[in-house]
Amino acid sequence: MDHRTPRTSELLAAVLAAQEQDKVAIGDLVNALRNRAFGILFLIFGIPNCIPMPPGIPVICGIILGLIGLQMVLGRQELWLPESIAKRTFSRAMLEAIVTRSRPWIERFEKLSRPRLEQFAGPTARRVVGATVVLLGFILLLPIPFLGNLPPGFAVCIFGLGLVERDGLVILAGFGATVLGLLVTALMTWAIWQGAIAIF
Repeated sequence: MDHRTPRTSELLAAVLAAQEQDKVAIGDLVNALRNRAFGILFLIFGIPNCIPMPPGIPVICGIILGLIGLQMVLGRQELWLPESIAKRTFSRAMLEAIVTRSRPWIERFEKLSRPRLEQFAGPTARRVVGATVVLLGFILLLPIPFLGNLPPGFAVCIFGLGLVERDGLVILAGFGATVLGLLVTALMTWAIWQGAIAIF
């Protein structure tokens, strides 16, 4: 039995089906998602950091995720984006790749997820999640090679799933993934720094 209707996977499929043009405007996505925009957009802009994507995509994702997270910190219920970002477009093929590759994993997750531990999915927790995503978005801006975008992107996706499904346990897992991701990023940065010292 589904605890939320529609489920995350159904929303993603509906968003894809609603985009009939070759180009998708970010502002149109926000308008289509309405009150569930925060969680779904965490997924849409977190997943590209977990799968092969063209160079430069993590930077765009990091900026957008930072703006979304900041508005969660401020307690906004509806998402606002600057016009310059709202009008920015990306290909429908990219959105289709995101939805197609992630949907099987999301559907498996949905079998286990349900609204629970609501104290970790309430207004105060959402502000903390927002602040954490601002930090993760900043990390995505950093030029860290060798899968450096994967840890923060994965953590953002977990937060997105937890928010959409109102699952406090998953949101807690997102904080755990954030700590792990920060450790991995720090280790990779240290290794790169040591390598640079050894060369020069």
